Amino acid sequence: MIRAPWWERLQAQLRREWNDLTTVNRSDRRWTMPFCAALASGLPLLVGAWFGQIGFGLISSIGGLVFLYLPETPLSHRMVSLLASAFAMCACFALGLMSQFLPGLHVLVLTFIAVLVSMLCRFYLIGPPGSLFFVLAAAIGVYTPAEVLDVPLRVGLFTMGCLLACLIAFFYSLEDLRRRPPKPIQPLPPASFDFVIFDSIVIGAAVGVSLALAQFFALERPYWVPVSCLAVIQSLSLRAVWSKQLQRILGTALGVVVAGALLRLPLDAWSIAAMVMLLAFIVETIIVRHYGLAMIFTTPLTIFLADASYLGQTPSAGLLEARLLDTVLGSLVGLVGGFGLYNPRFRQVVGRQIRRLTPTRLRD
Repeated sequence: MIRAPWWERLQAQLRREWNDLTTVNRSDRRWTMPFCAALASGLPLLVGAWFGQIGFGLISSIGGLVFLYLPETPLSHRMVSLLASAFAMCACFALGLMSQFLPGLHVLVLTFIAVLVSMLCRFYLIGPPGSLFFVLAAAIGVYTPAEVLDVPLRVGLFTMGCLLACLIAFFYSLEDLRRRPPKPIQPLPPASFDFVIFDSIVIGAAVGVSLALAQFFALERPYWVPVSCLAVIQSLSLRAVWSKQLQRILGTALGVVVAGALLRLPLDAWSIAAMVMLLAFIVETIIVRHYGLAMIFTTPLTIFLADASYLGQTPSAGLLEARLLDTVLGSLVGLVGGFGLYNPRFRQVVGRQIRRLTPTRLRD
């Protein structure tokens, strides 16, 4: 078989990349879901603004992200699933928060959390966003300044945000199930060693390496590096890993420009809450249609959610540059990890060693 000239193969590859970047998927997601997701993240900020404690509202608003784990199954199943996700997010945040009191161990703690939640999400077939927000909660907890006596308060605020999201999800589900029937509860397939254990260990190791690199380069508030790494590497194929890291980097680069424009506006606690709700609505409307386009608005959203307490204290240019650098570094580590994860030779050699360390009953 005669291979086409290299320039023709290059043109074909570029056309494929362009098609991936410009393809907009169809979605039946109604506006009520993004609206309720925006309420879950925005209401805690409004309450914090009312009492003059925007920092407390920010912690609760991150807990409100658990709303995105609401499945489309019958009411009893979806609420039990969401409450389980809420408990897991609270546990991840608490572990991350407490790990900052163990100097030098927070990389190991975040790696352990990434491995464990990846295993659970794969075992129970948790759909997108998968393990992403569990690791995000832990990473933000690691880099949230706190004294020992502040831990119960901060964990309590995070838990309140999760519970508020569950309450919103309950009333949303009543309205949603009135309009369309639920999806059936799918039985769990037999869990395989490769999918649940091997993949999760490699994913967790990549997350740990990305955070270690962020520490090595002394990046300020480097929690976004492991989050970007996880968002890329947890894709279900090497092609998806490549496409997601490319869209994430390009979307973040454009998102930094949008965030820079928004940060020039006169911002107070009320306007930050309104901005978060608007951006959350836009992101959840777009993300099921085009990941890269959604990242343009995800970038300013995460800056307001995670860094609002620092706005005005440091130059916004430095914050935006740091966010872009964090995303690029994390995405590249995720891409490298993806090459290993989907390389047959790597899976064979490393998988053999992991099987030796795994109890016999978990190897099948």
